[in-house]
Amino acid sequence: MNFMKFRLRIGDRVEVLEWKPEGSGSEGRAVVQNQEYRVRFQRIDDQQIFLEVNGRPVRAFLARGAEGQYVFIKGRVYGVREEDQETGRKKKRDLEEAPGEVTPPMPAVVVRILVREGETVAKGQGLVVVTAMKMETTLKAPFDGVVKQIKTTLQAKVMPGDQLVEIEERKAS
Repeated sequence: MNFMKFRLRIGDRVEVLEWKPEGSGSEGRAVVQNQEYRVRFQRIDDQQIFLEVNGRPVRAFLARGAEGQYVFIKGRVYGVREEDQETGRKKKRDLEEAPGEVTPPMPAVVVRILVREGETVAKGQGLVVVTAMKMETTLKAPFDGVVKQIKTTLQAKVMPGDQLVEIEERKAS
């Protein structure tokens, strides 16, 4: 797999981050300002990520705000927003505009598909199970609807922004 390039706005500056996943997808090489880092990460919950950068542990805390994502590392706060992405994957703000799509929160591998196309699902119902760093995460339906299309397969390596399941919202009558 080639490097994926992201243009991130961090505070007032824009940085290009190149990411090449390795192994399970939750580890790889990151290049920022011509500096290469070996990175492993594990999402602890929706607000915490444990990182290992060049062998050194780093705990990052996450929060979503009106202007994007905020990352807290070692007492410092960084506002981070994706400017664009050169991989053809959807940007975070595009995903928010398309709530019928289900996408993983981090690089992962699909281990179970819990629904079929055409199936009616309820908000919060499990759709797909992914694994990263030996931790399974069940991706759930964001609302009541019908599975329009399943866009993944078992053992597929997937990234944030990859649309795994498309759901057509069921309108209240």
